[in-house]
Amino acid sequence: MRNGMLAAALTAGLAVTSGGLLVASPAPQSRKITVPAGTRILVRMIDTIDSSKQKAGYKFRASLETNLQVDNVVAAPRGTIVYGVLANASSAGRYKGSSELSLELTDINLGGTNYPVVTNSFDIKGKGEGGNTAKKVLGGAGLGALIGGIAGGGSGAGIGALAGAGAGTIVASTKKGEQLQIPSESLIEFRTSQPCPLPIR
Repeated sequence: MRNGMLAAALTAGLAVTSGGLLVASPAPQSRKITVPAGTRILVRMIDTIDSSKQKAGYKFRASLETNLQVDNVVAAPRGTIVYGVLANASSAGRYKGSSELSLELTDINLGGTNYPVVTNSFDIKGKGEGGNTAKKVLGGAGLGALIGGIAGGGSGAGIGALAGAGAGTIVASTKKGEQLQIPSESLIEFRTSQPCPLPIR
């Protein structure tokens, strides 16, 4: 009879003290790994960003293009969904001057739960009327070096690289300047600006 009660208690997640009292068993501690500041994160855009349509505060989706790992431990595998925010959006058609886009990552989704991440901003700026375009575009062999560098933990290419389906940032000219678009499937690199604790699954 006593053995049956003990078995039932263990099944229910209860512990039995030496005096025969039933108490709640301590919850198992989940293991975590901390992604250090300065870690590179390469993502592939799911949503399209357009300076003439989206406003600051717009939430976008992307997926990890390479494993996010720390000391050979995978914290988030390739294909993991991440979320970000359009921190700044200025349209050349609405504002005096040039169009600008500034993106930041905000969350990594693991097992259906969002975990906050703080990154640097990815910034691109079009030219105003009579100005020069400043774009961050990478493709071909340069893109391969970027992906290889991140996957291998090396320096790779410079931060802020972006590549679409062979085209990079799409620029549409207007009378007041250029509108910017980051198409779906574009690759963008971010860096964590603060340590990011994530559970080990």
